Amino acid sequence: MNPAAEIPPAVAVLAALLVLAGAVLTLIGTLGLLRLRSFYARVHAPTMGTTLGAGCMLIASILLFSALESRPVLHEIAIGVFMTLTTPVTLMLLLRAAMQRGGIGSRAGESAPPDQRP
Repeated sequence: MNPAAEIPPAVAVLAALLVLAGAVLTLIGTLGLLRLRSFYARVHAPTMGTTLGAGCMLIASILLFSALESRPVLHEIAIGVFMTLTTPVTLMLLLRAAMQRGGIGSRAGESAPPDQRP
């Protein structure tokens, strides 16, 4: 028997809408990566798009597989927690490395002294 035949139509439509929303959010983040000019702006757009897009897709997966197995399927929450923790940390590490390499001080717009520039 086809497992897709057992999915209630309301769950299937909601899961499809969430997957579509996740794909659109990820696409917007990718377009931001292409469109924005500075490194600092480019790093922010894909991070937000990936986090929100993956979140929508994980919620869709929870709904769909919970409906298929007739019990709560929550292992996607672990995936969401790891993505929520690792994506912003990676963003901060990339920005700090770029600031250090570019000679930007701790405050916004502050330049490092000439003897400390790479």
